[in-house]
Amino acid sequence: MSLYAKIGGPAAKLSPELMRETLFDALSSLGPRRHVLAVPPDMSRLHSGAGQLTADTLSYYGERLNAVLPALGTHFAMTPAELDHMYPGVPHNLFRVHKWRTDAITLGEVPAEYIREQSEGKLNYAWPAQINRMIPSGGFDLVLSIGQVVPHEVIGMANQIKNLLIGTGGPLSINRSHYLGAVYGMERIMGRADTPVRRVLNYAADKFLADVPILYVLTVVSNDETGKPVARGLFIGDDTECFRLAADLSLKVNFEMLEQPIKKAVVYLDPEEFKSTWLGNKAVYRTRMALADGAELIVLAPGVRQFGEDPDIDRQIRKFGYRGTPATLAAVERDPELAASLGAAAHLIHGSSEGRFAITYCPGGLSRDEIEGVGFAYAELDTMVSKYDPAKLHDGSNLIDGEEIFFISNPAQGLWAHRSRFAPA
Repeated sequence: MSLYAKIGGPAAKLSPELMRETLFDALSSLGPRRHVLAVPPDMSRLHSGAGQLTADTLSYYGERLNAVLPALGTHFAMTPAELDHMYPGVPHNLFRVHKWRTDAITLGEVPAEYIREQSEGKLNYAWPAQINRMIPSGGFDLVLSIGQVVPHEVIGMANQIKNLLIGTGGPLSINRSHYLGAVYGMERIMGRADTPVRRVLNYAADKFLADVPILYVLTVVSNDETGKPVARGLFIGDDTECFRLAADLSLKVNFEMLEQPIKKAVVYLDPEEFKSTWLGNKAVYRTRMALADGAELIVLAPGVRQFGEDPDIDRQIRKFGYRGTPATLAAVERDPELAASLGAAAHLIHGSSEGRFAITYCPGGLSRDEIEGVGFAYAELDTMVSKYDPAKLHDGSNLIDGEEIFFISNPAQGLWAHRSRFAPA
C-alpha cells in the first residue's frame, strides 16, 4: 500500500500545472498500465478540480484510457455541454453513463450484525456491496478514482471508496447506506473522517475489492478571499492514508466554527451545479448546525427546477415532503413505497429544519404550490435577488438595509456550525 503524493496546506493555492505534474509523477511510479478506467465526479462537484485531472489523465495515458465513468449515484446523466465544460478536451465517446438501477452488481454483503453494531441497534439489515459492473469485470489494470474530499451529510467526509461503492452503487447499497447515516444522526457525522457509513464501506472494500487495482486521486478545494474556488491539496494513494490526510486538510479549510449562531442566512446555488433540491439542500444541511432557533434560511436557487434527480424519487419527495425526522420515520413504517426507497427517506430528513428554523426557497423553475407542497416557504427569485444580490455580497456577515445576514456563495464547499450544536463524535 502506497502514498504517491501529498502536496498542499491551508494557505496553498495549487496551480493546474502543479497538479498535473504531481499526477503524472504518481502515475509514472505505478509502472505501465494498458487498460485504464477513470471514475471522476459529475457536475455536483464542478469546482472539485477533478474534471481537469481527468483531462490530464487522458493526456498521460492517451488511448490506454479506455473509458470515463462519472460517479453519478442517483444524479442525472451529464449533458454533452456539461461534459465539455467539466472535462475539457475529453472525447464524448470515452464516457459511460452509470445507471444506478440497472448497472450495479453485488460483490457480497456486509452482515446485518455489523450494521446493527454501527447503527447502535437501530437497523437490522445486511448491506450489499454494489458497484458498476465495469469496475471489477472490465479487465482494467488501473481504476483511477478521482474526487474531492469535503464534509458530507451521509458519510462525514466525501470521497475515496464512497466514490465507487456509492457513486457507482445500486439501489440497495445507496438506499441503505444513506439511511444508516440518517438514523445515526447527521450532526454526529458531518465533518468526521471515521463514521459508521465509512466503516461499512471500508469493510466492503477490504472484503470484496482487494483484487481491483484502485488508485485514489483526492483534491481539497475551498474558496479564496474573493470567493473563487482554489485547490488547497492533492493526495494520491492506494489505501486510506491519502484519504485521512485529505480529510484532515478539508476540516481546516472547509469547516467554519461560528462564535454566534446565525439568525438569517442567504445561500446561493450556482445554476450550473444545482438543478434540484436533492443537491440544492446542501444549503440546508451544511448550515443547519449554524442556524439559531427561529432563524431564517433563504435559498437563492435559479437553476432548481425539480426535487429529485430521479423521476421516482422526485415523486416521493412531492408526496412526503421535508417534514422532519419523526414524520419521515413514521412514513417509512407505514408506507411500503418509502420503505423501499430509504435513500429518499434519508434525504427528506437531511433537508428538514426539524422545525427549528424557516426555510424559504426561491427557485427558478418550481412554482409556489410545488415549494409549499413539500414544506418549504416560497419567495420570488427576482425579488429576493434584488434585495440579496449574490454579485454584491461576500461570504460571511453582510449588512443589508441595517439587517445582518450571513451569505454563503457555494454550500458544496463547506460546513458551518455553532459550537453549541457541533455534537461530540
